[in-house]
Amino acid sequence: MGKTEKGPDAITTFLGADASVEGTVSFEGTIRVDGRVTGKVTSASGTVIIGEKAVIDGDVSVDVAIIKGRVNGTVDAASRIEVYPPAAIEGDIHAPVISIDAGVKFNGNCSMASRKHTEIK
Repeated sequence: MGKTEKGPDAITTFLGADASVEGTVSFEGTIRVDGRVTGKVTSASGTVIIGEKAVIDGDVSVDVAIIKGRVNGTVDAASRIEVYPPAAIEGDIHAPVISIDAGVKFNGNCSMASRKHTEIK
């Protein structure tokens, strides 16, 4: 008792609202981004959660993408993409399962082709 166990969806990495990263962010597990990333966000089997105030200027290639912030680039997910307001995406999205809620701003193309995890770079 009193001990918390990390489940498969537990956030393993956190990029705070005041943080800014330039370059490629590679990770395993689940990352939550509330700051700014200029460059790529990539993981063959991980989940990225892009918070409401987050800005990603670059491509995202992950297993699962949950987006509430701004992405200027392509979002590529092997399993699924979920997009919730007040998200804004300027770029193409690709995943076998895509969910976009009302109130989201999306300007790009959408592809729902099924792909293997090994194709993510």
